[in-house]
Amino acid sequence: MDTLKKAFARKLLEVKAVKLQPNDPFTWASGWKSPIYTDNRKVLSFPELRTMVKVAFTHAVLEQFPEAEAVAGVATGAIAQGALVADELNLPYVYVRPKPKDHGMGNQIEGELKAGAKVVVVEDLISTGGSSLKAVDALRRAGYEVVGMVASYTYGFPVAEEAFREAGVKLVTISDYEHVVAEAVATGYIKPEDEAMLKEWRKNPSEWGK
Repeated sequence: MDTLKKAFARKLLEVKAVKLQPNDPFTWASGWKSPIYTDNRKVLSFPELRTMVKVAFTHAVLEQFPEAEAVAGVATGAIAQGALVADELNLPYVYVRPKPKDHGMGNQIEGELKAGAKVVVVEDLISTGGSSLKAVDALRRAGYEVVGMVASYTYGFPVAEEAFREAGVKLVTISDYEHVVAEAVATGYIKPEDEAMLKEWRKNPSEWGK
C-alpha cells in the first residue's frame, strides 16, 4: 500500500491535481487558509491515471470490504469514480447528494438499491470528513448498511480521524498528505525549506495564517 500511495502522490503532482502554494495560500470553503489545494477531479481527464484509480479502488474494496453488495459515490467529486468502481465490480450503484433536491422527487440518494444492502462508499477527498460522513448518515437513514469507505486522498486531520472513529466507519485511502509532501520535496515541486511549514499547517489548519 505504501508503494501505491507514493506512486499515486507522484501522479497527482504530475497532472497538477495537487497545488502547493506555501507563499500564496488558498482559502477553503470553510474559511481555512491553506498552502495546499487538491482537485482529484482532474484525474478523470487522464485515461492512464483514471484507470490506476479505478483499479486501486477496486482492489481496496475486494480486499477490505468483500461483503459489499453495492457502491455509493459522494457527489459531486466522486460520482464518476464511484461509477467506474461499481462497473468494474459489476455491482449496483447510487450517488449521494449533500442534501435532498429542492425540486422534483426531492431525492438525496440517486438510484435504487435493495433494502438493507451492504454499501461501500467512494469518496475523492477527505478533509474534515464532514461531507463524507453526511453521505454515510444519509445511506444509513435510508436503511442501508455502510461497510466502509474508500477515498483517493486524505489530509489526515485529527478531527477527521476522530469523526470517522465516532461514526464507526473504516476508511481506506490510496494516498495521503504525507506522501504528497514527501514526493513534492523529492521531485523538486516545492523547496525543501517549505516542508516544515506544510507539516506545521497540518497540525492546526483552522488557525494557520491568521
